[in-house]
Amino acid sequence: MSDLPYLAATEIQSVGTPTLWGVTIAAVLALLVLDFLVTRRPHEVSMREALGWSVFYIALPLAFGGWVWSRYGSQQGVEYLTGYLVEKSLSVDNLFVFMLLLAAFAVPAVLAQRVLLYGIVGALVLRAVFIALGAAALQTLDFAFLLFAIILVLTAVKLLRDALSGHEQEVDINKMRSVKLLRRFMPVTDDYHGTRMTVRIAGRRTLTPFALVVVALLATDIVFAVDSVPAVYGITEDPYLVFATNAFALLGLRALYFVLHAALSRLVHLSYGLAIILAFIGVKLGLHWAHGIWSGVPEIPTLASLGVIIGVLLVVTLTSLRATRGSRSGEKEVVVERG
Repeated sequence: MSDLPYLAATEIQSVGTPTLWGVTIAAVLALLVLDFLVTRRPHEVSMREALGWSVFYIALPLAFGGWVWSRYGSQQGVEYLTGYLVEKSLSVDNLFVFMLLLAAFAVPAVLAQRVLLYGIVGALVLRAVFIALGAAALQTLDFAFLLFAIILVLTAVKLLRDALSGHEQEVDINKMRSVKLLRRFMPVTDDYHGTRMTVRIAGRRTLTPFALVVVALLATDIVFAVDSVPAVYGITEDPYLVFATNAFALLGLRALYFVLHAALSRLVHLSYGLAIILAFIGVKLGLHWAHGIWSGVPEIPTLASLGVIIGVLLVVTLTSLRATRGSRSGEKEVVVERG
């Protein structure tokens, strides 16, 4: 593998040589295969098992970040670690939506990990598509950074508005457009049949609730991709690092879900923190776009961004734990009907 970074035709620099891309994609696929093997026999996940996999999926991206740092320098290393932290924090909010969906569909505990795995695979595919579209936009549109900045600021405003509304919304699966569309074309059984998505009843192919919850997860993944890909492009313009941060953040979600399941409802201020982070990155992108036109406009260094993101996450975590101290669960509004 060459030590020289790969340079795109439009001057977007990337450490991702074809060989590195191939190795990374092969590693991601291997980890997904491993996850499918682990979940081939549905079972309830113990805290010990979940903690073990969570440690693995945190140590692996951190070790990879150390390799990026030593191989390509501190700038790429800081960009990768900052992007990974942004994606991981956004993925925790995603987990709360997943938790509500699994509860709304009454997913048996033994099937939860396989449902989540399908959702993660779908999210990886969608992120790859959005990353490619983002890279194409940066190569062809002069105002791409400004467009990303607007998306992030609008998302931040929506998160803040939802958090301030002060009431908790229920998940009504009967009103979800993705679910209604499936039911229009095929009947649905009332009971789960293991991990099977369809069964034959009275000679007719019928969907199971397992298929519905997987489709619902995929529908929400689309919106999450719209939010998260511009966010990490606000940290680094390198499509390879964007993909790596997304992949590592998503791969550990299945195990992290079972570790944080009981604690998720206590993170009542997480939406405020994510709104601040997304707005901050949006401003960073806007300044970066303006700097390309007027060189006197200042830019926000990536290292400073890392400090702001860590600080915001620490503050909202501490304030959330304090606000819910003495109570078994907190309240958090999540709008699930996006698909």
